[in-house]
Amino acid sequence: MKTNDATVLEEPKTDKRATEETIEPAIESRPRPTTGVREAKIYIDGKFYSETEAKVSVFDHGLLYGDGIFEGIRFYNGRVFRLEEHLERLWDSARSICLKIPMTRQGMTEALIETIRQNHLHDGYIRLLVTRGVGNLGLNPEQCKNPSVIIIAATIALYHEDFYRKGLSIVTVATRRSNPASLNPAVKSLNYLNNVMARIEANLARADEALMLNDAGNVAECTADNVFIIKDSQIFTPPITAGALRGITRSVVFDIASEFDLEVTEADFTRHDIFVADECFLTGTAAEIVPVVKVDGRLIGNGKPGPITTRIIARFREITRKTGTPIFD
Repeated sequence: MKTNDATVLEEPKTDKRATEETIEPAIESRPRPTTGVREAKIYIDGKFYSETEAKVSVFDHGLLYGDGIFEGIRFYNGRVFRLEEHLERLWDSARSICLKIPMTRQGMTEALIETIRQNHLHDGYIRLLVTRGVGNLGLNPEQCKNPSVIIIAATIALYHEDFYRKGLSIVTVATRRSNPASLNPAVKSLNYLNNVMARIEANLARADEALMLNDAGNVAECTADNVFIIKDSQIFTPPITAGALRGITRSVVFDIASEFDLEVTEADFTRHDIFVADECFLTGTAAEIVPVVKVDGRLIGNGKPGPITTRIIARFREITRKTGTPIFD
């Protein structure tokens, strides 16, 4: 959803593609579109820096090789949403790539909350990164002795509010989701080139998002979102084994569906199943929950956000405003 003073990354424009990004270079005299925060403070390894002074080494393997992990985390109404789940996934990603996070979970929680406080925000988005750290130009991670932690607070909205009312138009792209045997999509690594290449294809097709298939031809996910379809009041989403990220917002949808006495089934499905679905929506921390009304030129249902999707979005917004880890005691 769009928040006040947010940097909207995806917004309809007259005579321009609906999803053209609106980020501009930072200008000192006004709120910076890079974070949406005037005089932003960024956390790097225990210290806070202004946006212009926040820097990492050119020898950091996070830059040189995409060697590191990250989480995107939302906070609403002075509360960090699902913080424990995000940190659990961060530590799982670190364990998977043999990266030792240089602080405890409690220390990470305190640093993250203090970053939000330093930026005087009540609603927004956190980008939390852990890089392998500074090494040499060689690939060997053993050269990197000190991992770095970076925390950025921002006020972005991935899509303009119009998309939540009218829905997205997405396309299936040729770029396949990474095979778990090579680079497991369950790891939220700093190497997002697989997703970026799919996003480029969507841009070239003038679509709002890219639908990615796995090597078996089944639906995996979109470039930054999990995929759900609804058929005859039953909700389906690809299993994690299909190449889908174990999304935090995805899990919230499971909870909401249970409240509504609706069943969510994790099952492999194809493009055909989306084409004939009654409804379709995407979920992600940045995207939140957004309807899809057209896939590969086919209208989904009647071409408008469906009733179940609309109910889920409304309930999600209620939950986000009332629950989470308090920022200001």
